[in-house]
Amino acid sequence: MNTFEEKRSLVLEMIAFSTVDGHLHKREYDFLAIVANELGFEMNVFKDLFHQELPQIPIKTEFLRIQQFYRLALLMYCDGLLHKKESVAIQQIAIEMGLNPVATKRIL
Repeated sequence: MNTFEEKRSLVLEMIAFSTVDGHLHKREYDFLAIVANELGFEMNVFKDLFHQELPQIPIKTEFLRIQQFYRLALLMYCDGLLHKKESVAIQQIAIEMGLNPVATKRIL
């Protein structure tokens, strides 16, 4: 994950996932801000991402796909509430990433 576009795509995917239940909890927002900061985004750029919809760039390596899946799983549980839509969405994302469904269910 070297390019700005790849990093932006990861954060946009996380933003979309965080709002799948219709709410963005403060803990989810804080977690997203931490991840964006670690990826090198300035706060004003991060806040602007909430108003963007760009096509997602496929994650090239399996390691990076697993890493993104873990980020999404942490995001799903960070607000202390597990919504049915989040559970369904993360399983669908894992399938689209080409991850093993049995392994992802086990992790979740």
